Amino acid sequence: MKKRLFGAAVALLVSGLLLAGCGAEKEISLSEMDADQYVTLVDYNNLDVSVEPPVDEAYQKQVMMDIYNGGFTKDNGGITARAVETGDTVNIDYVGEKDGVAFDGGTAQGALLTIGSGQFIDGFEDGLVGVMPGETAALDLSFPDPYPNNPDLAGQPVVFTVTVNFILPAVDGEEDMKDEIAANAGIEGVSTVEELRQWTYDAIYQQAYPYYVMDLQNAILNELVEKSTFAELPRELLEENKSLISRDLEHEAANSGITADEYADQYGMTKEEFVDYYGTVNTKANLACQSIADKEGLNVNDEELQSLLEQYASQQNYESVEEYMGDYSREECRILFMTDKVLSFLVEKYASAN
Repeated sequence: MKKRLFGAAVALLVSGLLLAGCGAEKEISLSEMDADQYVTLVDYNNLDVSVEPPVDEAYQKQVMMDIYNGGFTKDNGGITARAVETGDTVNIDYVGEKDGVAFDGGTAQGALLTIGSGQFIDGFEDGLVGVMPGETAALDLSFPDPYPNNPDLAGQPVVFTVTVNFILPAVDGEEDMKDEIAANAGIEGVSTVEELRQWTYDAIYQQAYPYYVMDLQNAILNELVEKSTFAELPRELLEENKSLISRDLEHEAANSGITADEYADQYGMTKEEFVDYYGTVNTKANLACQSIADKEGLNVNDEELQSLLEQYASQQNYESVEEYMGDYSREECRILFMTDKVLSFLVEKYASAN
């Protein structure tokens, strides 16, 4: 709902709600509370959480295959001695014309197409069955109507001039791959199938890891809130959190073009139930994280807070810390930074145990 203060800021349970809101009329110093008075923590050294790994094996294999197929050429593994059959993957050049004029998006060179996959309009793939590599086919076709990708072409007759360059040999899996093809796939530093496999894994991992960490943080936070035992919550902190949730709910609903009641209804709640539930959850999360911070030395003192604010303001090209903070109070920023330290600590524990 609000801008994130740092890349791994915590999204709490629903719709990006953060652990603390902003703009409170009366600032409450959570670090000055005795959090243990209100929460008996679950054993946070042995949390039972599970999230999907950052690299899905099936997806990695597909990406690896797509890259590997790019290493085939007419003279390096490509098949040229037989005609195209249904199920073949072919390397083609094509130009699509309407009334003799090439249209946008209708031209490509070295495109890979599996015959029978339905990637192209009706008649395109079937029209290549029986064509020999090196031959050119003129396909008289019509675009479907409607055609959302380009309404101007909907229902229009066109001619595709298609040259089949070569047929790719079938590859059932990594065991059928060859180093010379992998080396020709255009990936710097990759000259073997094993290096291509590792490169693919690393590339997917790097892209997916931040989302994996965020999912893991949320799972950990859920476990802390659900499995810890809470006494009667401090009224002032609870009411402040409810006020913040209420305001953020109104803001998020307005951004979505609906009322707060309609927004809450998407979660099977009335507005009042939504505010009460997430205000309570936020308060419990605040207290659980503060208790761990107290035990593990993960609090953020004034000097560290100022240093972090200056660091992030500079990194994001704000002219001042005040501009960077916007409507956040310093205490709210401290809670966010403290929470990030706690969850980073718990993520590291989880990673080392798994």
